[in-house]
Amino acid sequence: MTTRLEDTDLEGLAEKAGHELEEAPALEILRWAADTFGSRFCVTSSMEDAVVAHLASRAFPGVDVVFLDTGYHFPETIGTRDAVAAVMDVNVITLTPRQTVAEQDAEYGPKLHDRDPDLCCALRKVRPLEEGLREYDAWATGLRRDESPTRADTPVVGWDARRRKVKISPIARWTQADVEAYVAEHGVLTNPLLMDGYPSIGCAPCTRRVLEGEDIRSGRWAGSNKTECGLHG
Repeated sequence: MTTRLEDTDLEGLAEKAGHELEEAPALEILRWAADTFGSRFCVTSSMEDAVVAHLASRAFPGVDVVFLDTGYHFPETIGTRDAVAAVMDVNVITLTPRQTVAEQDAEYGPKLHDRDPDLCCALRKVRPLEEGLREYDAWATGLRRDESPTRADTPVVGWDARRRKVKISPIARWTQADVEAYVAEHGVLTNPLLMDGYPSIGCAPCTRRVLEGEDIRSGRWAGSNKTECGLHG
């Protein structure tokens, strides 16, 4: 395991890299991450698509790809994870919450996602990720600036102050068209639900199809003011 840097060094490194790599291609950003952090770098993936995992495998063969199995995923999402693990040069690591869905229902009551979605996300996403990232100094995400107003200022390399880690978003400057072009060029695995009216895929109880003309993330927590699960804000 690569030696961990001090927080002050990591924060300064993130700020410097964010400026220097702003216009860099995604693959160059990921090569920088691999060279800088080695085994203390991972990729997180919701298995909506495997674009960042594929890019990272080119920069760092065998890279850890962290997936959060909330217990509420669509079968297609679990299938995409399994396919990525089978065909890509990556090491898929599945994180699970401390409680099963049944155990959570017993403590908090059934369908917590309907009554208190923020708490449900905290228990099944945020806490498991924080525990799972402890061994890493840097993590990469698939965030893009064009996805929503809350993501419009996403840096390609930034400082995750809450987790005290470098957060890398190598495709932050990409558009949906860029993603589709990369998928087509490299034959990248994608979740089948993307072709079935789900342009943004989360947990099954909190995700619906998006109607024509709607924002791509409007199918997430529809009918509520919630727009993010808490992993990125």
